Amino acid sequence: MYSAVEREDYFNRTIRKIESVELVEGIVQLGSGVTGYKDAYSDIDLMVCTSKEVDAHATKDQIRQALTEYRPMYVKEKKFGVSIFLLIVLLENGLEFNISIAPRDLLSVRSPLWKVVVDKSGDVLKKMNEENVKFESDPVKYDVYSDITFEFFYCIIGLEKELKRNNFIFALKLLDTMRDYILHVEAMNEDKKCHQFKAYETLDSVFIERYLCTFPKALTKDSIADSALQLKELFMECMEFSAVYHLDDSLRRLLL
Repeated sequence: MYSAVEREDYFNRTIRKIESVELVEGIVQLGSGVTGYKDAYSDIDLMVCTSKEVDAHATKDQIRQALTEYRPMYVKEKKFGVSIFLLIVLLENGLEFNISIAPRDLLSVRSPLWKVVVDKSGDVLKKMNEENVKFESDPVKYDVYSDITFEFFYCIIGLEKELKRNNFIFALKLLDTMRDYILHVEAMNEDKKCHQFKAYETLDSVFIERYLCTFPKALTKDSIADSALQLKELFMECMEFSAVYHLDDSLRRLLL
């Protein structure tokens, strides 16, 4: 396991390595590290930009090569579109890097947690500030489910069928899906709807206690059905406080 001092050392060394890549125009730090890291297990999130779209692929390859000095345990490459890449770099000591690479024109702000740490041209900060204005002015800043109430209700219907079939595996998967919907609504209710929110331990303690009680006590039809009932009641309560989602009368009657 790495220490906070070691993580800071890795951060500074990595910034220098990436900055030295000629095609790199700027580097933006993302996530909890912008404000001091959430805890000892937080990883390092960076967004690297190039001035030209055609340079993104080559920049990704050069960054990966530069980080071989760390002798990573594993490096996973992902591609999103023609010129947006992600490197997930896992070190032996447990430290993780998430480094996205994209042309400047495709930079976006999806969370208030960002900070420009390298800007060779002066245009990177300008672009991020422009995107931040859009982010702050958007009344719904984060992804929302288009029809979460129906989808939750549809899970209940499916779960009832699977229990009749004695298909406990699928029934349990549907319970998990219902829980995901509930967590989403509650996070929105508590204004903790940041991009890729996963700090569930910061949610209201009463909600957490109720949520954890919805897991089946045993792998039986009655226990799974009881969990579904508890989840339905919790979902209904969360929806009552939602400023984003609403229950139409027909679905409300079906869920009661």
